[in-house]
Amino acid sequence: MGAPLALPAAAEPALAAPRLDSLPRPQLEAMLAAGLEIVECQRVLHKAGLNVVGEVLRGQGKFYEYDHYPENDVHDADSQAQYYYHAHRSLTGEHGHFHTFLRRAGMPADAAPLELPHEEPWPSGDEALAHLIAISMDAYGTPIGLFAPNRWVAGDTWYPARDVIAMLERFRIDHAWPSWPVNRWLGAMLVLFRPHIEQLLLQRDHVIGAWRERFPGVDVLELRELDILAHTWISVDQTIAGVRAALGGRRLRKRS
Repeated sequence: MGAPLALPAAAEPALAAPRLDSLPRPQLEAMLAAGLEIVECQRVLHKAGLNVVGEVLRGQGKFYEYDHYPENDVHDADSQAQYYYHAHRSLTGEHGHFHTFLRRAGMPADAAPLELPHEEPWPSGDEALAHLIAISMDAYGTPIGLFAPNRWVAGDTWYPARDVIAMLERFRIDHAWPSWPVNRWLGAMLVLFRPHIEQLLLQRDHVIGAWRERFPGVDVLELRELDILAHTWISVDQTIAGVRAALGGRRLRKRS
């Protein structure tokens, strides 16, 4: 082994929320519908004294860091969407986070992993698995952030941002285990925050490209010093308000 790398600070500043007023009207309308779905799912849970996080932990025994909840993950055999919840970070205000994925059988036919030399084996062939986005949650079951992790964090197959973005609309958990409102909530989150997620995935690729250029010959996708490649803080209510404002502004411009 040679001398350790003189690594720069790995933490990236949080990205600002993307502008919504330039998005096409059909996307804004889909985002608004998704936002209302999120609010409704949270409402019916709160009415029973429940929340999104509590639902995935229910009946799972003692909570341990790094363990997947529910055990063996949640998977939809039709869409090939998959997710789990766990905790292992000391991020201020975060209780844990959801990791969302799409398996190979559910991906667009032209999606292809990047051809990069890598030290660790990636899931391949029919076992290929793309990480879409992670959703940070607070202890009250409220989403507070989104982040795109490095490959080693979730053990996925590394697809370029353009391919992962094309997979987002395919994420759907269309069954009731472990919780019907949680599954609907999670699918709606990827619609309401799609502009944020696209921005994060593009930044993820930019960060990895910069690190590979700076450290040629190093498998930066496996660097433990480099875990979160891009992140942003979110608010469901503020984003819904932003979508409504963008739609309202669109109508005003048409009248004028």
